[in-house]
Order: sequence, then C-alpha cells, then structure tokens
Amino acid sequence: MVNTVSLQVEIPEDLHDCLKQFLENRPLWDQDRTFCAALSLFLMQNSERDHRASRIYLDAMFQPLSA
Repeated sequence: MVNTVSLQVEIPEDLHDCLKQFLENRPLWDQDRTFCAALSLFLMQNSERDHRASRIYLDAMFQPLSA
C-alpha cells in the first residue's frame, strides 16, 4: 500500500499552460504522475542519495502502459 499526501501549490500560469499541453498529448499521464516524476527527479539531483526518491521516480516514469 502506498501512502500519499495531498498538496496544494501555486505555480505560474505559463507553467500550468505547459502542463496542460503536455497532459493533453499524453493520455497515460496525469497531473499527479507528472508532479511525482518532476519532484522526485529534482530531489535525486539536488539532495543526498535517497533510494525512496529514486524508486518513486522510476515508478512514475515506467508505470504500465495500460490505462
């Protein structure tokens, strides 16, 4: 079982427009998957090596291709 936490964030409108366009062209992706991939990649690149962030990144990037 995966525990999740809900976040409410404010992002620039231009970034939101880019996110909407990205998601419109990729039906297997959603906002949650995109944020998990982006945040975990950021943490992998900018903090101590934590295998939890690596696992979340890989899970987000390589989810099964069935909807």
